[in-house]
Amino acid sequence: MNSIRNPDLSVTIGKIQLKNPVMVASGTFGFGEEYDDFFDLHQLGAILSKGISLKPMMGNPPPRIFETEGGILNSIGLQNPGFQNFINNKLPYYKKIKTHLIINFFGHTQREYIDLARRFDGVPGISGLEMNISCPNVKRGGIVFGSDPKMVYKLVREVRKVTKLTLIIKLSPNVTDIALIAKSVEEGGADAVSLINTIKAMAVNIHSRKPELGNMIGGLSGPAIKPIALRMVWEVSQRVKIPVIGMGGIMKAEDAIEFILVGASAIQIGTANLINPRTGVDVINGIKKYLIQNKIESVQKLTGLFKTY
Repeated sequence: MNSIRNPDLSVTIGKIQLKNPVMVASGTFGFGEEYDDFFDLHQLGAILSKGISLKPMMGNPPPRIFETEGGILNSIGLQNPGFQNFINNKLPYYKKIKTHLIINFFGHTQREYIDLARRFDGVPGISGLEMNISCPNVKRGGIVFGSDPKMVYKLVREVRKVTKLTLIIKLSPNVTDIALIAKSVEEGGADAVSLINTIKAMAVNIHSRKPELGNMIGGLSGPAIKPIALRMVWEVSQRVKIPVIGMGGIMKAEDAIEFILVGASAIQIGTANLINPRTGVDVINGIKKYLIQNKIESVQKLTGLFKTY
């Protein structure tokens, strides 16, 4: 057993044994290479790729990013090179990093999700999949996959059949009852859930009288959404037995510890990467310091240590 001077930071998510609970979220870490000059990426528990679709996507019209009070609005539109280009040109770089790679992926039909999961399943160097269910189902009139418990259960169940990789489902906060969605995901066979994705939002320029984003509506992330994310992580952790990965406004170690206390087994850092590229390492060190100061021998014992009145 490790001494309190060297607490155990390892956590298990499905089949993945992470060296620590700190991951970098999809979409804010590029394809990894952009951060190579700032720190050794192998220090991270895992890296989440940008969202990958079956075919390349150009994304939304500019402007795509707008800074607002306590956060960032983005409307990137899931721009990505597509599966084959990613495998040929991006994956070789990840294989040099001594940490886990988890692929974030999405589709606009159930068939696209299944096809992608099957293709990634046999690719060396990939530890797991994070399925983004915040996308509109084009065959169901644009209804978001993650907003319908029955639809998401069927989707997860079918994807689970085609992959042996650890399967994490990224939940949308833009629903009435996120814990109900999480329960459906668990029953469908997911290994873990990650939450929250961005919150639908917009901003207006009073001088041009036009929206600040080219797509009008975008996703809000950053410190402004942390209280909402914390509440949702706590609600979900009360309803499911599978690991919960928390995210939403984590800027420092104290934020990450809050998420762990309310039930998260691991966390993801998103917007903070754009402000301080070394946030991931700072958070890892901060969690370790907290454990030492509070004489807690492992981060796993911190999960759910939240006290209610």
